[in-house]
Amino acid sequence: MPKRVLVTGAAGFIGSHLTEELVCEGYAVRAFVRYNARNDWGWLETLPCLKEIEVCAGDIRDYDSVRAALRGVDVVFHLAALIGIPYSYETPLAYIRTNVEGTYNILQAAREEGVQRVVHTSTSEVYGTARYVPIDEEHPLQAQSPYAATKIAADQLALSFFRSFGLPVVVVRPFNTYGPRQSTRAIIPTIITQVLAGMRCLRLGNLQPTRDFSYVRDTVSGIIAVGLAERAVGLTVNVGSGREVAVGEVVEMVGSITGTTLSVVPEETRVRPVQSEVQRLICDNRRAHEIAGWKPVYSLEAGLRETVAWFAQNRHMFQHKAGRYMV
Repeated sequence: MPKRVLVTGAAGFIGSHLTEELVCEGYAVRAFVRYNARNDWGWLETLPCLKEIEVCAGDIRDYDSVRAALRGVDVVFHLAALIGIPYSYETPLAYIRTNVEGTYNILQAAREEGVQRVVHTSTSEVYGTARYVPIDEEHPLQAQSPYAATKIAADQLALSFFRSFGLPVVVVRPFNTYGPRQSTRAIIPTIITQVLAGMRCLRLGNLQPTRDFSYVRDTVSGIIAVGLAERAVGLTVNVGSGREVAVGEVVEMVGSITGTTLSVVPEETRVRPVQSEVQRLICDNRRAHEIAGWKPVYSLEAGLRETVAWFAQNRHMFQHKAGRYMV
């Protein structure tokens, strides 16, 4: 029988793609979504395999609902988190409660329920601006935003449960994931939705920072491969493309894909505080290959083409927000 797995944050961008892929691979999947009065399951409701998914609602900050969701599962893929960096400047306490306390709830419930593996999802933001490149897993951690601080705390808490209690934990650290279903708050959907709305002078923030953009299908395959690898237990493992690209270059690439000539008007509200801006990220993904045989498949150009096509097909969902900045 296939292993029963739980995905937290399953209604979101990466979580919905991960849930879909796990179903396709034959796992019995339980999806943990945040309880709401509308009984809204987010992106899960768009999946053709929805009938094969057991959906349960609760709150990652509530231990009782978390433990109930973990009951009877073999593996937990923990993605539930607050992720918007600008919003973490406004409400850092909410990030502590969701990202740190929520991760504690997962870890403690997993101990109590005898879960065989906890795959905890980190972020490249914990590294801050690169002190050397490519960034391997031994790179110093430096929190340049409240979001990054809470993710560092959650990562270290997860590893402490491995070291203190023998809980089989893997920390998977994706770099900058993009693709279909991503929030328009993220830089690539921000660019694409403005272009598809007919804007040729884009409203953006800082164009100089570089990122390691990883297509969501690569990120998901990395989370699964690394998360389930026996040699990964107790380790942190990067998942990224290994290619460094400036934000300004992405604007040019989207312009080329869409056949448009683009310019940019900087908006001060979109720029991070100077000491909070992560200037450079590029992934060293050798450990993922060595212990799990994982390598990215998609080039940035191929992933952008698929992403542009998806947003074009679903433009009715995003057009009214194009160009509007929301924290």
